[in-house]
Amino acid sequence: MTAENPQVTAELARFVANTTYDDLPPEVVRETKRSLLNWMGVAIGAAWHESVDILLKLSEEVGGTAKVGIYGRRERVDPLEGALINGMSSHIFDFDDTHLRTVIHPSAPIAPAVLSVAEWKGGSAKDVITAFAVGVEACLRIGNSVYPDHYNVGWHITGTTGVFGSAIATSKMLGHDEQAIRYAIGLAAAQPTGIREMFGTMTKPFHPGKAAMDGLRSALIAGWGFTSSEQGIEATRGFANVLSTKFDPTEITGTLGKEWELLKNAYKPYPCGVVIHPVIDAALGLREKGVTPDNVESITAYVHPLVQELTGKRTPRTGLEGKFSVFHCMGAAIVEGKVGEAQFSDDHVRDEAIIAVRDKTDIAVTEGIREDECRIEAKLTDGSTVEHYVEFASGSIDNPLTDEQLDAKFNDLVIPVLGDQHARDLIQILRNLENEANVKKLIKAATM
Repeated sequence: MTAENPQVTAELARFVANTTYDDLPPEVVRETKRSLLNWMGVAIGAAWHESVDILLKLSEEVGGTAKVGIYGRRERVDPLEGALINGMSSHIFDFDDTHLRTVIHPSAPIAPAVLSVAEWKGGSAKDVITAFAVGVEACLRIGNSVYPDHYNVGWHITGTTGVFGSAIATSKMLGHDEQAIRYAIGLAAAQPTGIREMFGTMTKPFHPGKAAMDGLRSALIAGWGFTSSEQGIEATRGFANVLSTKFDPTEITGTLGKEWELLKNAYKPYPCGVVIHPVIDAALGLREKGVTPDNVESITAYVHPLVQELTGKRTPRTGLEGKFSVFHCMGAAIVEGKVGEAQFSDDHVRDEAIIAVRDKTDIAVTEGIREDECRIEAKLTDGSTVEHYVEFASGSIDNPLTDEQLDAKFNDLVIPVLGDQHARDLIQILRNLENEANVKKLIKAATM
């Protein structure tokens, strides 16, 4: 374990306090806008999920001030609840952005908190871009410093590091000085949210929503002088050394402000765990080569070990569990030729045709294969073999979604909820966000 470094929190706070919009490289601004577009689409797409209804029922039951909107809906809630609900909805479909090195989904805990502040207290769209960028950067760097040990022991790293991103981003939106940011980081360190046992249930997407809310609360009270440790990340009994057996502080402060981890963020073409994506690409490749439910005898996918660990549910019972079943994904790809949100309904998971193919699939954990790589082999009933190889999964850093593909994904999610005009308006606003005086037009287009 690395010895305590008393400068990590202080250096991070200094970077956040001193970074301005003009300090952001053009490619960081561009990727921030792509991240926000992707995030808004998945948040709106899941806005009417049962779990969102439950949290809104609680909000109505306990009361609160109606200051911010729920994207894709008419209801308005207090800013903390807004961060929670909008953060949770954006992770329900498991379709949000992913930092492939750490499997952190950074936008879900950060974007809703930033937008809650912007809608509630004001601020320019450039302020939103800057706050989001530094929040994501901090979140991902903290994740790098403890990955994979922190994740392997069972923490849901999106929630545990996302609370830092939320606290830091909202501190930036609120104009905090270095001292208040250090306090906010310390408060975030005391509130890690999420364990991997919850994957496949409503509680998994609750994690980033809770991180968004807790980070916002941390920033608000830190600004009023609520004290915490000023070494919340790196102290001997701080976040990193308590929650991980590995901690490398240089992953946080090294090259900070010179290189941007945010540029390694990626966007999913399929609404499920990112480690399944190369397998889905490969299974769809088999289908294009003539493999059908009728002629397939068996399918074996050669995969990275995380595929088995994270998505090895052999017999999923619900749509949510289907998102963590590489076998269901292969079955759906062969039977229906696509793997979208519709393929993760309860009915699809129980569909006899998909189950029949699913039962013919298997995986082989293969040393040396990357997380975004897959080789797949199908044996057919006539004795022949069909193979397909995916070097880089679609949506990965080496095979990223284009703006056009991102827009198509956005439209598929948003149009059924808000209609064509809202979708067009949102794409236009988000693609040119730096030119907006504030977020009023954005929030109007994102709500009913």
